[in-house]
Amino acid sequence: MEKFLNSVHLSEDLCKGCINCIKRCPTEAIRVHNGKAVIKKEFCIDCGECIRICVNHAKKATYDPVDMIHNYKYKVALPAPSLYAQANNLDDVNIVLNALKLCGFDDVFEVSGAAEIVSSLTRKYIDENQDKWPIISTACPTVTRLIRVKFPNLLEHLLPVKPPMEIAAALARKRAIEKTGLKSEDIGIFFISPCPAKVTSVRSPLGYKKSDVDGVLAIKHIYPELINKMSVVAEKDELEDLIISGKIGISWGSSDGESSGLLIDSYLAADGIENVIKVLEELEDQKISGLKFIELNACPGGCVGGVLTVENPYVAKSKLKKLRRYMPVTANHMEINEADMYFDSEIEYEPVYTFGSNVVDNISKMMHVEELCKKFPGLDCGSCGAPSCKALAEDIVRGQAKEKDCIHVLRQFINRFSDEINS
Repeated sequence: MEKFLNSVHLSEDLCKGCINCIKRCPTEAIRVHNGKAVIKKEFCIDCGECIRICVNHAKKATYDPVDMIHNYKYKVALPAPSLYAQANNLDDVNIVLNALKLCGFDDVFEVSGAAEIVSSLTRKYIDENQDKWPIISTACPTVTRLIRVKFPNLLEHLLPVKPPMEIAAALARKRAIEKTGLKSEDIGIFFISPCPAKVTSVRSPLGYKKSDVDGVLAIKHIYPELINKMSVVAEKDELEDLIISGKIGISWGSSDGESSGLLIDSYLAADGIENVIKVLEELEDQKISGLKFIELNACPGGCVGGVLTVENPYVAKSKLKKLRRYMPVTANHMEINEADMYFDSEIEYEPVYTFGSNVVDNISKMMHVEELCKKFPGLDCGSCGAPSCKALAEDIVRGQAKEKDCIHVLRQFINRFSDEINS
């Protein structure tokens, strides 16, 4: 398994070498070299901001093809709560769930049902671990990866409960084995995802050794067929009741939804990667206090704002709010083994932004960065292919760039060389 796996990639044929992406990337993971963007795997957290900002559509999300479901004898769909917010005038979740079965799945297991399990476990964990307040949600894999590489002091605050997708996958597999008698390898569990970060978390999980998800499908990819099947289902007099969640689980599809399900008022919920980083910085600097729980979503509006969705995130958020209006608070009555719901390994700090192998070497190279920054104009123009003058200096110290990559330094060199020739 690769140490730094990413699900955002570049289509070089479409890349024009502009610098829009390098200025937008929150972790400075992108450079432009030889007229093409390059993604530094160790810095990338799969937030998808480069996909949103790229006017040439050169940044792409990796996900599995829908045809992959045919590789298994029994197929189970795991719809994310955000899927329900993509359709217009939806008043019954069962329409979506039954339509998924018409799309080729043998069974459906709501991730929102597993979300209610996580909400219950989180309430218990908060009560039993007051010394770790505020507890930080681990539902968004982008946020978890961000903390892993940039905020090591906050690792102890992470909620060590598996995300709803993983719990849903494990429970769905168990139910399918009991129902069919098939072997585990004959059963395919497919998460219908709003974002590429879920792809990475399946292929390179943090906090647990192996994912129970066999494939990750994009909402936008399955959406056209799903809408067609929903129109067929809507004409039926009676639907199979497949719902296993209520308001608490459905609410997880948008920001503030996870926190509201905890039934506490001492929490903070933020969405959008820039806002998330501000919260984490202030939390690390101990400027935020008095909270029990912090919910952070990298996408604007929460999961409904993922780059693999089709609806405007704020319209989608409104749709979820309307949909859950007449639902029960919770519909989850599944028996679980709590021990299986928690992480089985610690999330360790990965110091990808450090320069040296030890403290002395690191300090020495940081001083070198400061010296280099004095040579640059401080314009952060991006012409060198790095997002800022400091980022260029850091690349130079790492041996990944040269001083003359800065056009201002290069121009000074050319002027000096010209003067020497003419004198």
